[in-house]
Amino acid sequence: MQPYFSLTFHSLKEISFVAKLILRLADNHKIWVLEGDMGAGKTTLVKAVCSQLGVDDTVQSPTYSLVNEYRTFRGEPCYHFDFYRIKDEAEAMDIGVEEYFDSGNFCFIEWPGKIPNLLPERYLKININLDSENARTLQLSKYE
Repeated sequence: MQPYFSLTFHSLKEISFVAKLILRLADNHKIWVLEGDMGAGKTTLVKAVCSQLGVDDTVQSPTYSLVNEYRTFRGEPCYHFDFYRIKDEAEAMDIGVEEYFDSGNFCFIEWPGKIPNLLPERYLKININLDSENARTLQLSKYE
């Protein structure tokens, strides 16, 4: 699928603006898959989005726990997944990933290529390309 929106930013100082913009463009998509190389800024973007959603918790990569739950100031949960270390989709099934995806809450998924058969039909895909040390290009695609 072709991206419907692309944006290049040159400083992490812009990340709050980028997060706010993506939330507006998401059109009620609550499942977000984030793709990009290691160090491209996937977790940094999730932190910025969670901040825009009113999350006060410390947002960090769930590399070892596979999923972290954060709460907004309204008490709404947001789920942050990192599937980098899983060996197969059965590990994701063991943590009940389908229930999370069906919850209607925000789900931010890093390394979605590890669980291709478990992704729902409807989601927002964000590709993050590291163009230089500070410059990143984001491409958004909607799957419905």
